[in-house]
Amino acid sequence: MDQRTVFPIIFAALILALILCAVKAFRNRKPIGKQLGLIELSCTIPILGNLLIVASSARNVAVAGYYLYFLGMDFFILSFVLFTDKYCQGIGNGDHKPTVMFIILIADSVQILFDTVFDHGFTVEVINVSEREYYRLVPYSGVYLHRLIDYIIFACICSILILASVKTPRLYREKYLVILFLTVAIAALQTYFVFSRKPIDRSMIGYGIFGMLVFYLALYYRPLRLLDRMLSNMISDMPEAIFAYDPTGNCIWANEPALKLTHLKLTELDHTKEALVGIFGDREFTQSAWTESRVVGVGELARYYTMENHPINEDTKHLAASFLIIRDTTDEQRRIQQELYASTHDSLTGLYTKQHLFSCAKRMLAKYKNVPYLAIFVDVKNFKIVNDIFTTAFGDLALQQLANWIKADMNSHCVYGRLAGDTFGVFMPRDDFNAEGVEEHLGTFAVSDGKIEHHLLIHLGIYEITERDIDISVMLDRAHLALSSISDIYKTHIAYYDNKLRDKILWDQRISSGLREAIETKQIRPYLQPITDRRGRIVGAEALARWIHPELGFMSPASFIPVFEKNGMIAEVDRHMWRSACETLSSWSKEHKDLFISVNISPKDFYFFDVASEIESLVREYSIEPSRLRIEITETVMINDAEERMSILHKLRSKGFIVEMDDFGSGYSSLNLLKEMPVDVLKIDMKFLSRSSDPSKAETIVRNIIRLSEELKIVSLTEGVETQNHFDKLSAMGCRLFQGYFFAKPMPVDEFERFTFGEKN
Repeated sequence: MDQRTVFPIIFAALILALILCAVKAFRNRKPIGKQLGLIELSCTIPILGNLLIVASSARNVAVAGYYLYFLGMDFFILSFVLFTDKYCQGIGNGDHKPTVMFIILIADSVQILFDTVFDHGFTVEVINVSEREYYRLVPYSGVYLHRLIDYIIFACICSILILASVKTPRLYREKYLVILFLTVAIAALQTYFVFSRKPIDRSMIGYGIFGMLVFYLALYYRPLRLLDRMLSNMISDMPEAIFAYDPTGNCIWANEPALKLTHLKLTELDHTKEALVGIFGDREFTQSAWTESRVVGVGELARYYTMENHPINEDTKHLAASFLIIRDTTDEQRRIQQELYASTHDSLTGLYTKQHLFSCAKRMLAKYKNVPYLAIFVDVKNFKIVNDIFTTAFGDLALQQLANWIKADMNSHCVYGRLAGDTFGVFMPRDDFNAEGVEEHLGTFAVSDGKIEHHLLIHLGIYEITERDIDISVMLDRAHLALSSISDIYKTHIAYYDNKLRDKILWDQRISSGLREAIETKQIRPYLQPITDRRGRIVGAEALARWIHPELGFMSPASFIPVFEKNGMIAEVDRHMWRSACETLSSWSKEHKDLFISVNISPKDFYFFDVASEIESLVREYSIEPSRLRIEITETVMINDAEERMSILHKLRSKGFIVEMDDFGSGYSSLNLLKEMPVDVLKIDMKFLSRSSDPSKAETIVRNIIRLSEELKIVSLTEGVETQNHFDKLSAMGCRLFQGYFFAKPMPVDEFERFTFGEKN
């Protein structure tokens, strides 16, 4: 390829490299990053101008290239001034901004541009280069002025760099001298091509190299001599003992802690090996890389050391030197031992912590695989009362005495610890457990501080470990679960985990593991129980979850709802019921748009997702009126975070949703909550009447609740209406909505539609 093809390729490659450097510089967080980015970009402009000059045989393109070249040089020098000002910051007596230089450079750029009007700057002449027309510059006064300005400012930049080199400490001097050398070199190269009038300005390659070198020097270059001096001072001042060796293994230098450790002087370094062996015992102190820990002395006088040997290779084959670091870690080791004890032992009782107990029990059961073991959960009943009546100091003493009793008869095959508060865990061989003796002792177990004596009621839940592959926590959970059978019994202190409890756990696990599939395949589906007005007209329904299991058939809600409420999975059931209700309402939207469906919100729902956003999203997705999806809550929803949940209900009502309070009157705080809660409908359970020993009083209360709801402009709805008599009485009292077996039982959606709309649906 000829030179008019090669140089444009070189220039293009330089431009690309400089742009990449500029991007990296602008992204860099160093203070000089922006100025460096500008100088990288400014280098590309004169190179681009020369690329146009060299590559093109068209006069207009070449002239445009010269304009780019001259303007780019002004931009380059302006960027170089900014860079130098930042790079040399802190050198000199004042903070002088190069404003005059900026003005001069801007004025020069303007006069170059005016050449298009006055033709005072330059013209071009045609010569032949590589058998093609090449437009060489013929300078006039404008270009001579431009060059004079650039050279003067270049000289100013060089003087600033020289001043910085003189005034800075010698260790930092190379930082400025390297930039100064590059600046002088590029100026000399540029001068040569200006006066030689060679057709292709090869100095542009120098600008590209200059930009990349400045990029490296400003961001990545490190003054090695300075680092050597600093590292030398640091090593001398380090608290670790450091020995330096030559390639033959002779100790040639040691810092003050090393001399103190070996009791040597700098003139006695030939005896270093013997001194180290005398302290740490016989060891071959080779020059290869190794690390070792040693303990010197015993008991409380023991000292802990860590020794590290590091070779320094001149290349991959030849060893240049090595150094040995000896660190006294005694304080650190003792602190670790104390922290380890504190992390594995309860600070009050001295027993194992919960996590350490679990780890030890797991190892113990693995070690004695053929020994039958018991997992024992120890619980102090009503311990809070002990703290409240006798003070927490007495309570702490009680726990310490109980811990002493637990560990009194233990052997090396037992592990035990404090789980939390007033509960403890024990793992011991079954044959070592004397149930009769423990029962007898717990019947009279009392704690005393010398003045006060108090009998503690202690219950032990026991699980005989038959499944060793389950988690330790599950074993103790099973032992804890056994206590539910004697929670209110005071004469019995020991309870065993049996098959009945096991079956309940297996049942809970079975239905919990099947929930996701049940939702996806719609085994769990809504049953709708009609809600009527005084005329018996169906105005809506309540959606109740029912599970039609492929193997177990129709499952009573009592067999799965309590399980899901306990483990929090009720939130998934509720969300599924909300979506199902919205699907049903959407299918009714054209002909039966006045019907509503009430859905339940569990207290657990608020812990797993944003209830308001979830419900609003479903209503938007299915394009239904918010008032048709009624929100049914109980007062238990407000037990925790009442203020936050109140705001959620306000938000839902503001969006058009209707809020119903279920089981009103079943709790003691209903009236107090009613004063604050945003409620549109009160649901009264007829069981309130049936449970009363005095029906007349119960009726009076119900009548007044209905009257209260009317005065508060809240709709009353009675559920559990089973007879005509119930309906007549409640209607007479002023109740507006009704729900119960008197009208219809809960039924599948399609059956509800036939029941409500007739066979045509």
